[in-house]
Amino acid sequence: MTDIHDCEGGHQQDPVRLISTPGQRRMVVLILRGAMDGLDAVQPYGDPALRTLRSTLSVGPQGGAHDLDGFYALHPKLGALLPLWQAGELAFAHAVSTPYRDKRSHFDGQDILEAGTTSRDRPDLTVKSGWLNRLAATIPGAMEVVPFACSTMTPIIARSESPFLTWTPATDLGLSHDDVTLMQHVYAPDGQLSAALDQAIAADLLIPPVKSGREDASAIATHLGKSGGIAVASIGGWDTHGSQAETLAGKLPEVADFVLTIKAGMAPEAWASTVICVVTEFGRTARQNGTGGTDHGTGSVAMFAGGAVAGGKVYGQWPGLGNLYADRDLLPTSDVRAWLGAVVHAHMGVSRSAVEGVVFPGVTLAGCPV
Repeated sequence: MTDIHDCEGGHQQDPVRLISTPGQRRMVVLILRGAMDGLDAVQPYGDPALRTLRSTLSVGPQGGAHDLDGFYALHPKLGALLPLWQAGELAFAHAVSTPYRDKRSHFDGQDILEAGTTSRDRPDLTVKSGWLNRLAATIPGAMEVVPFACSTMTPIIARSESPFLTWTPATDLGLSHDDVTLMQHVYAPDGQLSAALDQAIAADLLIPPVKSGREDASAIATHLGKSGGIAVASIGGWDTHGSQAETLAGKLPEVADFVLTIKAGMAPEAWASTVICVVTEFGRTARQNGTGGTDHGTGSVAMFAGGAVAGGKVYGQWPGLGNLYADRDLLPTSDVRAWLGAVVHAHMGVSRSAVEGVVFPGVTLAGCPV
């Protein structure tokens, strides 16, 4: 595990030499679309106000959640990740959000999260790029970095000038060995097309469609395990206005499975240089509603997993549930971009000035989950 003691100053102790090679750093971003309830995923059961706000949700260790540190507990359905927590390979940043406030639109919230901008009310339409693409252009030795997106189209987070290899998991190409050979022959005169095809063949992407986050994760592990780089994927279905307990019981294991599939699909030295960042567009209301769910909110939680994570800790400043934003939401105490920026700076080797000026314009780096 890489233990980076001073993210802001850039000083680091790096016993895993693989990480110092630009093309061997690995960063995966998983977007949970629909606004995942951070108060349920990582439950602040030590806050006395939680029980007055929620009668059947986020009930802490007495309801089967896994105690982390005497204040926070991990949702029962994320229990498969406990070995990572115990090994120091899992961390969280609580009470985080983008600068987006008050409108609580999934579409705008996701656009702002992916663009990485300081927009408060609506997406800045003058920004044509996503922060992960801007990152690819700033990583030292970026020619060795192959950005990879599991998506039916290039997501906003990956758009701009740096090329992204986009895998469309919902498309069954149905290619035979002869089909692939013919494609190689047809693409041969075009260097870029030929190289992209070779990458797809090497990563076993010309196969029947992917139908789950586990298969997305398996493809990412195969691709990044060979050469390093950055990747992005998403899992939808987090809009829990009603029956949240039942919905999250099915959805949260998908997150754990995604992380553990990547770990299982990589050699130990590749996992040691990997950080998986799990984020959502905004959180949900602190108060449980009348249908056993929660509505669109503000603050949520970010998760960081991987062999390069300084884990076993919940980062961030807890605001207290007696001090709600707009008398309804978890009050954000830090910008999720600041935590992502700390990972970009410390793990991917991008200068602080480039992180704060290019990747996440206007942000100031936060603490250090890696």
